Amino acid sequence: MRLVQIYSRPGCHLCEMAMNNLILLQAELNFQIEEIDITVDPGLVQKYGEQIPVIHIDGKPHDFFRVDPERFKRAFILGR
Repeated sequence: MRLVQIYSRPGCHLCEMAMNNLILLQAELNFQIEEIDITVDPGLVQKYGEQIPVIHIDGKPHDFFRVDPERFKRAFILGR
């Protein structure tokens, strides 16, 4: 099964919106979601800081700030 990671932090409204979109897409595209809290790792805070949420598809960076469903579907289907 394919993996989608969302790098986020508690209390982030953009992260909540992105997660909601991923959950809706998950039903259609069949993937696993892994939510990663950047606040537990200073390296992740330094790397992603204010760019969250950051979305990876199968370990590859896809997008940040929000999940555009059509863009996500294209990237997911094409493997990019």
